[in-house]
Amino acid sequence: MQEIFKTIAKAQAIFRQKLELVEKNGGLTLEQYVRYLSMQYHLTCNVQKHFFAIASHSSLSTKPRLREFLIAFGLEEEPHYQIAQKDIEHLSQELLPIPLDVKLWWAYFDSIINSRPFVRLGATCVLENLGPGGKDVVKRLLSNTEFITERTSRFIQIHLHEELPHGDQVVDALQKAQLSPEMLNDLKEGAQTGAILYLRMLDWALGTDPLSNAIFEEKSPSPE
Repeated sequence: MQEIFKTIAKAQAIFRQKLELVEKNGGLTLEQYVRYLSMQYHLTCNVQKHFFAIASHSSLSTKPRLREFLIAFGLEEEPHYQIAQKDIEHLSQELLPIPLDVKLWWAYFDSIINSRPFVRLGATCVLENLGPGGKDVVKRLLSNTEFITERTSRFIQIHLHEELPHGDQVVDALQKAQLSPEMLNDLKEGAQTGAILYLRMLDWALGTDPLSNAIFEEKSPSPE
């Protein structure tokens, strides 16, 4: 698992740098925040199907505790897209279309979930541990905006993982499962792939992806 921890640490550092750049450039804008919530909506909508598929995989037949954890985890994650949608509604904004990088995330992991489930779990290790890595910067960004309230920030508050330490729980469940070398290699690959895909999504949300900016014309949300 040490390779997984290294990837998590690298991803956390990059995540933090991106947030610090937003802070340096004047703070979080409404447009960036709506893009972030929209991206998360599309990323988490039906996310439970991946965890249920992994739990049903034959490679977990001797790992009942990991199976139980994944089913419970999937059920817990299932309503999160609705929370992101509610935050957008409370901002009096509209949900944006699914970004290309989120489409690529789903297309890739849907294609391997039944053959290499631990690749998807490696990506989960990274995603569930990013929030705590930049928690203090996120809190400063949120506190310096006029549009952030308790009603508009439920999704991001949950994913700081102060209430529910999902990152620790996922890693702990995997460490206790006595994984084979092949499973660990898949975890490592998934962590690296998940980090790259998610950090690209974050660039889209923050408007810092030069390629997307050059090719696509995005509609900026505006208050009604």
